[in-house]
Amino acid sequence: MNYHKQKKKPEAPPQPAAPKVLHSPGGIKGRWMMNSLSFVLVILAAVVILVSVGISGYYYATVRDNLVSRATTSADTFRKYFTETYDQFYAQAESTVATFQEQDKLEQQFLDANGRILLSTSGLSAGGMASTEDATQALSTQKTAVFTGRDPLSDERVMSVTTPLLSARGDLIGGVRYITSLRIVERQIWIIIGIALLACLIFLMLVVASNSYFVKSIVDPVLKINSIAKEIAAGRYGVRLQKTYDDEIGELCDTINYMSDEISRAERMKNDFISSVSHELRTPLTAIGGWSETLLAGGGEDPEEVMQGLTIIQKESNRLTRMVEELLDFARIESGRMKLEVELFDLSIELYEAVYMYENLLQKSGIQLNYDEDVDANYFINGDRHRMKQVFLNILDNAAKYGGDGKKIDITLLRDGGKVVAMVRDYGAGIPEAELPFVKEKFYKGSSKQRGSGIGLAVTDEIVSLHGGTLDIASTLGAGTTVTVTLPAAEAEKALGITGAIPKIPDNPYSPEGDQP
Repeated sequence: MNYHKQKKKPEAPPQPAAPKVLHSPGGIKGRWMMNSLSFVLVILAAVVILVSVGISGYYYATVRDNLVSRATTSADTFRKYFTETYDQFYAQAESTVATFQEQDKLEQQFLDANGRILLSTSGLSAGGMASTEDATQALSTQKTAVFTGRDPLSDERVMSVTTPLLSARGDLIGGVRYITSLRIVERQIWIIIGIALLACLIFLMLVVASNSYFVKSIVDPVLKINSIAKEIAAGRYGVRLQKTYDDEIGELCDTINYMSDEISRAERMKNDFISSVSHELRTPLTAIGGWSETLLAGGGEDPEEVMQGLTIIQKESNRLTRMVEELLDFARIESGRMKLEVELFDLSIELYEAVYMYENLLQKSGIQLNYDEDVDANYFINGDRHRMKQVFLNILDNAAKYGGDGKKIDITLLRDGGKVVAMVRDYGAGIPEAELPFVKEKFYKGSSKQRGSGIGLAVTDEIVSLHGGTLDIASTLGAGTTVTVTLPAAEAEKALGITGAIPKIPDNPYSPEGDQP
């Protein structure tokens, strides 16, 4: 049997889990209220509990201290003066009960050594046993005892204090006991707790009202921003938000307005670009198609006419090629795929070649080309020589197209410290000051009526930036425009490994010192 080993399919890489979206009932307002009110409620509950415990403790302690003070004072008085004999003690106890003035607040009792009630200001409990455990505890320990709780006889919450009565010799005679109802005290406590709860409720309502107003001041602008964002997404570019507060929301409104304006401007530029490119493509295609049909239809009998047609076809084909290459470069820049073939080269040579390529064309248009260069300077840079030539061709093309009315173009190449600087100046109509900040942006053509796609200068600026340089444009309306390319110079000796002087490059035949063709 033959066994065939099956190739295992590679497993697909695990897909990252989608971020979990939490449910937010009530939106921002509901979440804000839930979080803030939860915190406030916890704080208020803690405050109410602390107030309740504090007030209760204070009132109970006050009542207890008052009863203990009365009981110990009475016991001390009896021990000093009325405990020589039992009869003396009993007689004084009767007198004390009979003259007691606070029967509406307190009940005073005298107990015997067994805890039986001898005398009472109420007269109802005499002869019976004390109903709370403070009496038994005080008589057994001979120390003051306090009871707080429900009285088994009356089923009422009371506080009772019993202090033992001792003779001068230290013998236990009985006890003095004070009892008071806690109904009034606890009513006061509940009133204070109720006031605290009411204050907390009012505070909570104020918090809810203030939070509602504050959240409304945030949510309403956010809803407006959401509405405007939907309108922008639907294609209504240029709509704006009305800023209410100069805060973070206000800054967001400014950002949304700026974004809307920029999208609107970009949309107009894109439409202008499509219209311009369509026109730019249609013109050479029309020329190529027209002359092709003419030559195919038998218009090739006249050699001069044939050469003219072929020349036009070649010229327009080259123009189409340049436009397509420009569009491809723009696409590479937009996608981040623009690559440089970096090498050490003399920038002056690439500038010479660009000047030579345009010189005849400029002369035919009646434009004087002036070139100035310090031939003893070093113009080596690290970069892509073909891309830098493309930069100079684009700049010269713009100078001829937009500044040709001035009939003169000046080109200067110089060294400025560690920089190589190339300047191209025309003497045309110049650029309006309001348009100058946007001329390097993609699709931008400004008020110029010249043909073009509006991306050439954007591509040029990107190429210079990739070389670590800058492209600066200065212009005066009616006086012309100066384009300055500044690039970091390379140390040619180190880069080439040369220890002596750099071999001088032969004079370019198209330099100012050489013979002009």
